[in-house]
Amino acid sequence: MGKLLTVKGLTTEFNTERGTVRAVNDVSYDIDEGEILGLVGESGCGKSVSQLSLMQLIPTPPGRIIAGSAEFDGVDILKYSKKSRDMAEIRGRKISMIFQEPMTSLNPSMKISKQMTEMILSHEDVSKIEARERAIDMLAQVGIPDPSNRIEDYPHQFSGGMRQRVMIGIAMICNPKLIIADEATTALDATIQAQLLELIYEIVSKHHTALTMVTHNLGVVARYAQRVNVMYAGSIIESGTVTDIWDNPLHPYTDGLISCVPKLDMELVPIGGMPPTLINRPPTCPFLARCRKRHKSCFEEPAAKLTYVKSGHATTCNISIKEAGL
Repeated sequence: MGKLLTVKGLTTEFNTERGTVRAVNDVSYDIDEGEILGLVGESGCGKSVSQLSLMQLIPTPPGRIIAGSAEFDGVDILKYSKKSRDMAEIRGRKISMIFQEPMTSLNPSMKISKQMTEMILSHEDVSKIEARERAIDMLAQVGIPDPSNRIEDYPHQFSGGMRQRVMIGIAMICNPKLIIADEATTALDATIQAQLLELIYEIVSKHHTALTMVTHNLGVVARYAQRVNVMYAGSIIESGTVTDIWDNPLHPYTDGLISCVPKLDMELVPIGGMPPTLINRPPTCPFLARCRKRHKSCFEEPAAKLTYVKSGHATTCNISIKEAGL
């Protein structure tokens, strides 16, 4: 499999009354064709902002991408103007997003048929009749009963789970090469979450579509992803295969996330403290105040860059880097 997306040094800031917030800090990663990549971390760590930056969907102002590149299919898409035709062609046609809350993504005053066929017609030279047939077929694929009739309904006539199925259908309707699922099932109950996660997995596997799965739930990623990037305070602090991350976490924050995954025979161990402010970031490790494994040297050393301690497994933890002899 070849590289589909290579992100290097992505940095995004927001100007606020209190100062400049660096929400995404020097983020670099890649994703192969057909690969499922997990992006994990607690709320406010920069997961969603990094993906919105990639799609050039952050509000400007107050947000701005100040550095970085995102080479997709051999082209740096961050060089495109936010409102350019080139960027519009990328969104939906080549990269699609499934957002957390479908009622803020679907137009409440527009029928599902209009919203689905509009996506096809804006990217492909097909008739309205063909676009409608494809939309009905996609609704059937995502499990909407009686799709030829339900396609004429409005979003409010669907349940939360069914609206999210419609969003999955819209994301897939133009056969993109990459789908970004941004906390796509968080607002739903556990049973519906499981059904939709299985649906997303089946669809991307069938079409050999790459998937970035953005979530705070490491257990979900362990089930579906091949590789995982763990984010904290705007940066990727550990990266590796699911097996590497789960069996041998190199960063204390990753270890803490694993301890937060519910298990029948074990008590949950929360991560104490609060994430640091992203205004005037400290030069030391951003997890230092919450870390149970910190050494005296951690208070004196600058935060490490993401360093590979073995093939495919990287961390920013100074202790783990030293233990690897690097």
